[in-house]
Amino acid sequence: MLSLTPISIAIMPTTTPHIATRTTATQRCIDPSCATRFEINERIYVCPRCGGLLDVVQELTTDPEQLQTLWTRRLASFEARDRSGVWRYRELLPFADDAPIVSLAEGNTPIYDAPISAVYCGLNALTLKHQGCNPTGSFKDTGMTVAITQALILGAQTVVCASTGNTAASLAAYAARAKLQCAILVPRGQISHAKLAQSLDYGAAVLELDGNFDDAMRVIRELAEDESIYLVNSINPFRIEGQKTVAAELLHQRGWEVPDHVVVPGGNLGNSTALGKGFAELKDLGLIDRIPRLSVVQAEGAAPFANLFKSVAQTPGVAGPDWNDWPALTAIEHPHTLATAIKIGAPVSWPKALRSVLASGGTVLSVSEQEMADAKAIIGREGVGCEPASASTVAGIKRLVADGVIDPGEDVVAVLTGHVLKDTDYAIKYHEEKLTSDDDDTLERRRLTGTYRNPPALVEATKAAILEGLRRHTSTQDTM
Repeated sequence: MLSLTPISIAIMPTTTPHIATRTTATQRCIDPSCATRFEINERIYVCPRCGGLLDVVQELTTDPEQLQTLWTRRLASFEARDRSGVWRYRELLPFADDAPIVSLAEGNTPIYDAPISAVYCGLNALTLKHQGCNPTGSFKDTGMTVAITQALILGAQTVVCASTGNTAASLAAYAARAKLQCAILVPRGQISHAKLAQSLDYGAAVLELDGNFDDAMRVIRELAEDESIYLVNSINPFRIEGQKTVAAELLHQRGWEVPDHVVVPGGNLGNSTALGKGFAELKDLGLIDRIPRLSVVQAEGAAPFANLFKSVAQTPGVAGPDWNDWPALTAIEHPHTLATAIKIGAPVSWPKALRSVLASGGTVLSVSEQEMADAKAIIGREGVGCEPASASTVAGIKRLVADGVIDPGEDVVAVLTGHVLKDTDYAIKYHEEKLTSDDDDTLERRRLTGTYRNPPALVEATKAAILEGLRRHTSTQDTM
C-alpha cells in the first residue's frame, strides 16, 4: 500500500552566488478587471472572487549576461537540479533553494534540423523541438516536476488529474517518485494502450469514465475541492511554471537567437500558454529583445480554440491583447480526432492561450485528419518519431506557408509534444492503409490515404527474394 505521508527530498545547497533578486511570488487573477493577488502557497486553481484563471507572478531583477553564463555553466554540473532541463532555469521559478524537488531529469529535449519536412512545408529550413524525448515521452513532464514539488510543499496526500493519456502517464511517474497516492480519471476506450500501460505500471489508480475528457475534467475539479487532494491539470498555475522553462531551454540551445515563428499543437492549451509566458518573461528580463510569433494548431474535429480565434480576428477592435471585449469560447460537446492528445472540446486554458497568441502576433488554425497523418509520416522520414497530435504542427506550418502567413525564408520551430511510441497502432494502420477516422462534416467513418505509406512486405526466405524486396522498396520510396 502506498504511504500517504509526503516525503522530504533533500537538496544540497547551491554554491553558485545569487545573481538574481526576486520579490515574494504570488498568484494573481489574470482578469484585468479583478487582478486579485493570493499567497503563493494558497491551494487554489482559479480566482475565488471571479473564477478567473491564475498566473504565478514575481518581480525578478538580474543581469541577463550573467544569468546566461550561469545557465550554460550548469550544463556541465552533476548536481541533480542542474541536470534537469527545468530546474536548471530555477531562477525563473517561485521556489526557495531548499524546495523538495521531485525530478526525473526532465527537459533536455533535442532540437533537430528537418530538411525533408521543410521541403514538404515549402520552407528553406525547419527546426523540430522534440518534447516527446522527456522521461515519460511527452512535454507534460516539464510541468509535472514543478506541480508535484508544489504538492509536497502543500502537504498534499493525493494527486489527481483528468487525462487523455499523456498527463496521466506523467503524473503517475512523478507521484511514484514522490511516494504520493495518485488517482487518474480517463475517458474509457479513448486513450492509447501505450499511455494506459504507463499509468498502470507506475502504480496509479486508473479510473475509467464513460464520457470524454471534458466530462472527466468536470468531475475531477469537483473532487479537488477536498483539501487532501491536489489537482495537477494545466489549470494548475504551477504546471505552467514548469512548462514555461521550455522557452528558455529552446532559446539557450539556439544561442539565444529568437525564431520568427514557434508552432505548437492545441489541446487543453496549457502548452501554448506556458510558452507564451516563458517568452514574455525572458523578454522582460532582457534575455531576448523580441518574442516569436506563437501559433496553435488544432484538429478540425476538436477545434474550439481555432473557431474562437477566427471570431476574434474577424471582429473589429477585438483582435488586440486587451480581452475586455473578447467573445467566450464555445465548447464542442463531442470532439472527434484520431489525435487523442488534442481531443478536447472545452480547453480550460483558452483565455491564457489567446492572450499569448495575440500578444505575439500569432494565429490559430485547424487541420484535417489526412493532413496530420501525412505530416506525421513525413516527420518520420527525418528519423524522428512523434505521436499524431505532434504532427499537427508540421501540417499547420504547411498550410500557413501556402496561405502566405509564413514566408519560406523565415526561421520556424515546430514543437513536437509526444513520442511515436505513444500511439504505435496509428502508425502501423497508416502505413497499411487501415487508418479510419470520422469525417469532419458527416461523422461517417472513412479510410485515410496512406500517401507516404511504407507497409511491410512478405517475402520468401531466399537471398534473391530479399534483394528483390529491397529493390522494390527503394523504387517505391524514391517516387514519394
